[in-house]
This record gives sequence, C-alpha cells and structure tokens, in this order.
Amino acid sequence: MKRGEYLLQIIEEKGYTVMSLSKESGVPYTTIRSMIERNLVNASIDNVLKICSVLGIKAEELDGRKPTNAGNNLSESEILTLAAHKIGHEGALTEEQLAQIKLAMKIALAKNDK
Repeated sequence: MKRGEYLLQIIEEKGYTVMSLSKESGVPYTTIRSMIERNLVNASIDNVLKICSVLGIKAEELDGRKPTNAGNNLSESEILTLAAHKIGHEGALTEEQLAQIKLAMKIALAKNDK
C-alpha cells in the first residue's frame, strides 16, 4: 500500500475526514489532499508532524512501521473524542462535552446494571 493510501486509511480509522483533520491540525485541506495524492512526496516535516500528532501516531507509521506500544497510550479524552468522531462529530470536544459524555455513560451503565 502506498503512503497516501495508508494515510487516508489511518485518517478514516481514527474517525476523521480530511476536512475535520484539516480543521483540527491547522494544515490546509488542499495540502492534506495533495499529501495523500502524492504519497507524501515533498510533504513538509512540519505538516506531517502536525497530522501525526492529531492522529495520535508516530511519523514512522506512515511507512507501515508500527511502534511497539501503538494504541496503548490513548487518554480517556482521546478515546471519547474518537468515539464522537465515529458517530459524526467533527473537531475536538470541549471539557463540558467530555463531562456530559461521561455522565451519560454512567447513567446508561447504571440502568443496565439494574
């Protein structure tokens, strides 16, 4: 698989669209599209690092190499944000939204425990 295809796959697996990744990373939409189409050839290291930071991956993963602890260091807010992206929310969650999601989960789980 080419780097661009792999990047697009990671974007989708992490619950983003190119547009939502652009908004969250600060890298222009057209730049990300170009990176995907050109398989990251001549992509600036700054843009690659910004995108990788938002996606929660290391740059070497774009070469198909997985770090030994991939996916094990997600924070609670990152997990909730990924879940929100999966159901269509774009962008970062506020602290208030995170608190509301946690409360809703507690209520839902408490009802199931009865």
